[in-house]
Amino acid sequence: MMANILAASGGVKQIICINWGTKYGAPFINRLYAMVARNITPPFTFTCFNDNFEGLRPEILCEDLPPLNIADMPTNTPGIWQKSRLWGPKLGNLKGPVLFLDLDIVIVGSLDSFFEVGEPDDVILARNQTTPFERLGQTSLFRFPVGKLVPLQQKFAANPQGIADEYRFEQRFVTRNAPGGVKLFPRRWVLHFRQDCHWTFPLNYFFEPRLPADARVVLFPRSLLPQHAIDGQYGYRGRVDTPLGHIRRLFNGDRREKNPLRYLRHYIRPAPWVAEHWRE
Repeated sequence: MMANILAASGGVKQIICINWGTKYGAPFINRLYAMVARNITPPFTFTCFNDNFEGLRPEILCEDLPPLNIADMPTNTPGIWQKSRLWGPKLGNLKGPVLFLDLDIVIVGSLDSFFEVGEPDDVILARNQTTPFERLGQTSLFRFPVGKLVPLQQKFAANPQGIADEYRFEQRFVTRNAPGGVKLFPRRWVLHFRQDCHWTFPLNYFFEPRLPADARVVLFPRSLLPQHAIDGQYGYRGRVDTPLGHIRRLFNGDRREKNPLRYLRHYIRPAPWVAEHWRE
């Protein structure tokens, strides 16, 4: 199966990412490239579509952000709709299947498997673990052939706010509307840090987050970044603290999360394995 997929891309595993603005930038992009390089069998390319190429490693292929003919992007939506730039007819000089990776993921195993599933023309997404009763893909990691998603870009461009209001997340829009439908990568390949690695209360006070042996990639959606997991901080609203110190804050009122049960659940011990993998 891999032979067919790679034949459609000139024998090369093509990895892409996208960056705009100042939230992530060169440190995240360089770190992602390094993780890819450690966890893939060559030959491969790593292309970043970006609005600022300063500070990037020389191995990274730099391309301007793909054009998007939309005057007003959606507002008040949780979806990352700038990713729709990747749904156009061209992505630089790339042809055939590409594997998209978000900048804030942690790669913990081989990426080769993601080029061994399905056919070259398939759209294949990671499975979204937060909606177990809905067959929903996750666009933090997904593979698609360049140009296959043009109908999605056209539909989105015709009514950006309406599409965002109806689907909320771009991954739901892709899952429901990709030409020919979508396939999903095996569930345990791509894990959600909070759901798959973080222990539930009260075990989160005694054990550091776990890394299942069959994982290839760990996602850090929303406000919890890999550095937070390394430090033992539950996202931007959390604090680095000892287990006892965190519990004391429950009683002295020195806490940002007002719901007591949610506050107790939102504690993590530092995760050294994240630091081991999330590095250049």
